[in-house]
Amino acid sequence: MIERPPGDLWVFAYGSLMWNPDFDCVESAPVVVHGYHRALCLYSVEYRGTRDVPGLVFGLDRGGACRGVAFRISEDNAETVLAMLWAREMITAIYLPRWLETALPDGRRIKALAFVADPGHEQYAGRLDVASAVELVLQGKGKVGHCLEYIRNTLDHLEEMGIHDRALHRIVRQAEHEQTRRGTLP
Repeated sequence: MIERPPGDLWVFAYGSLMWNPDFDCVESAPVVVHGYHRALCLYSVEYRGTRDVPGLVFGLDRGGACRGVAFRISEDNAETVLAMLWAREMITAIYLPRWLETALPDGRRIKALAFVADPGHEQYAGRLDVASAVELVLQGKGKVGHCLEYIRNTLDHLEEMGIHDRALHRIVRQAEHEQTRRGTLP
């Protein structure tokens, strides 16, 4: 596991952690991290796919900026939450855990734990064209559910936060169109 700074634990969420954190927090706030962007850049072989039929999930990829949510976990619960996050996010070691600096809306500067995509990992898909992404999204089903459901939930949460991701909308629209055309609903 990663060594953490003393005090409360901050976690940066940009995908399913935003809408399904599975932990209690004492504070949450919208934030932006710089140097990374949200991308469907990781093959999922556990939660939203299998090794034989992978899905596609979000990672923080290099470049740009990413709007998400920072969660503050009290120091007395930090080790428990960190262990839970490690078990959940590092199941295939696809992420590089990093402490990213960001600012809260009230101006406080924090360092939040973020799970950054590892471009050297075999599950790193990189930048895919829309058609390839749609195929992976449609085929992906793993321990936790369908890939398209995961992406829709993330997109819905982003919309609730006032974040409009046109590229993600396009992938969801095309995936839904293909589902209808093929007659394959999850």
